[in-house]
Amino acid sequence: MSQLRTDLTEETYLELLKEMREDGYRLFGCYHDRQLVSLAGVSLKTNFYSKRHVFIYDLVTDAAHRSSGYGEKLLDFIHQWAKRNGAVYAALESGIQRNAAHRFYEERLDYDKWCYSFRKLL
Repeated sequence: MSQLRTDLTEETYLELLKEMREDGYRLFGCYHDRQLVSLAGVSLKTNFYSKRHVFIYDLVTDAAHRSSGYGEKLLDFIHQWAKRNGAVYAALESGIQRNAAHRFYEERLDYDKWCYSFRKLL
């Protein structure tokens, strides 16, 4: 997770994780030779535009293991898990600058780019 969320300290991570778990956040991992190589943090959510869906907050594959298929395997697992739990969509957000990730989602996994996400510091 530290490779993805480089701005978080361990203390802040653990504080936020506690609150997120109370809201249904789960972590799934993909292992190779007993080593965690890919990690995803997800929650099942419901809203008017995505109905019941799995929201993928965090997805990262260890830098030494990228382009080896682990992220795709992990997402395949999450898609199946979500379907078994009544989800009709998988949704995620990806930073504007992450062009390679966008190609991966759109070309390899058939995700649709259908909206922009905005936020404002309060």
